[in-house]
Amino acid sequence: MSELGNILPARDITQSAYRERYRHADTPNSTTATFAATGVSWARHFRRQLLVSDSVVIIVAVASSLVARFALAAGPAGGSGITAEYAGIAVVIAGAWMVMLAAYHSRDARVIGVGLAEYKSVVNASSLTFGLLAIGFLVFQVPIARGFFIVALPAGLGGLLLERWLWRRWLNHNRGEGHYLSRAIVVGEASDVSYVVRQIDKKSGAAYNVVGVALPSNERLPMQFAKHSVPVVSDLESVGAAVRNMGADAVIVAGEPAGRGHYIRDLGWELEGTGAELVVASSLTNVAGPRIHFRPVEGLPLMHVELPQFEGGKHLLKRIFDVTMSGLALLALFPVFAIIALAIRRDSEGPVLFRQERVGRNGKTFKMLKFRSMVQTAETDLAMLLDKNEGSGPLFKLKNDPRVTKVGQVLRRFSLDELPQFWNVFTGEMSLVGPRPPLQTEVEDYERHVHRRLYIKPGLTGMWQVNGRSDLSWEESVRLDLYYVENWSLTGDLIILWRTLRVFARPVGAY
Repeated sequence: MSELGNILPARDITQSAYRERYRHADTPNSTTATFAATGVSWARHFRRQLLVSDSVVIIVAVASSLVARFALAAGPAGGSGITAEYAGIAVVIAGAWMVMLAAYHSRDARVIGVGLAEYKSVVNASSLTFGLLAIGFLVFQVPIARGFFIVALPAGLGGLLLERWLWRRWLNHNRGEGHYLSRAIVVGEASDVSYVVRQIDKKSGAAYNVVGVALPSNERLPMQFAKHSVPVVSDLESVGAAVRNMGADAVIVAGEPAGRGHYIRDLGWELEGTGAELVVASSLTNVAGPRIHFRPVEGLPLMHVELPQFEGGKHLLKRIFDVTMSGLALLALFPVFAIIALAIRRDSEGPVLFRQERVGRNGKTFKMLKFRSMVQTAETDLAMLLDKNEGSGPLFKLKNDPRVTKVGQVLRRFSLDELPQFWNVFTGEMSLVGPRPPLQTEVEDYERHVHRRLYIKPGLTGMWQVNGRSDLSWEESVRLDLYYVENWSLTGDLIILWRTLRVFARPVGAY
């Protein structure tokens, strides 16, 4: 990217080009309106679509419970039709459900397409709806409402979650193609701005399209810091004007600029009336939302950050979950184990299982099990391949490793060589989800902060596996593992396990 001084004189030309590009994006007659919709227009349109689909799911669920109630009551001999009293209760339930989904902001632009936050709002709204209705029906002695709770709640909640998941997949696919994104200007010092833009670039469904940056007048950005060309559209004092000129939907503040203690407050005042949202990129990059709590004290917004816990009831629940699921997996996958073992035996000489010493929790070593995917002399042959290492940091990786057998290539591609680690999970040496289990030689090269990876058990899968595996840089692998160590939850584990199943179907970075 050119220096700041060379870019700023051409700012008006750049802004004109962007205004021309987006001028017809919200026009109904535009041929690109459907696919290039951005910002406020797409969010409003998408919320209307969600409102319609939510209504359909709820009406079908409530109507199904109504029909089922009377079909069962009628029996073979037939019976009376749906009474007005039942129909009235059905309308009340459906209406209350829709109102509660709106009250919980389940269709808010800040949560749609995000995943866990959206699903959580749907579950909470549905649970509270039926909880309050149950109390109301009990107080007013409405005994005929029980059938709705048996059918409508599970059917409706399941339908809503499925519908939102389908919409999320559709939205993220389109965002990956560059559509349905909010136009954003990133503001701050050059180092902070480049970091935020790179992180947004890494996530295809990040919801933002960075159309410009604003920097202090004496700073410049590094060359090629982003995947696409991002112009400098303003200095820090003229962000409001740039937002109006470019029709930006969001301003992302990448850390408060040095020496400007009231900058975010003043910027918020400047953006009033523009329709743009103000987003602050937190410097707490390794702290998840549930660990952050705000407590205003006399107008002072204090941010409380919970320290990570590595003992206690939550870890006991994780262990119970590990034992249950790994035990079931070992029983269910026994025929698969037998087939893989036979294939390995027929393909090459050597044992079926490969045992390798890995470092577990608190530095304790254990023998990790894998199906053998290399020749029997793989470890002794390693010395001749070290100069061809394609891995980063202390990791050794080689895409076309000559030591891998024919059967081993298939096992590695679909991660089937990792299946025996269910036994390591069952015996307590590993967990279903956790950091990648390291070798002793890797641990010896760890920097001080990287040793935090060993505070919990290593995992059969983890954030490293669902975010690219061997394609990750060493720094990115460490960042993901440390984030998981400090912020893990059972809900997050379930999401990672689900994403792992998807990676099996479409493997990335497995070799």
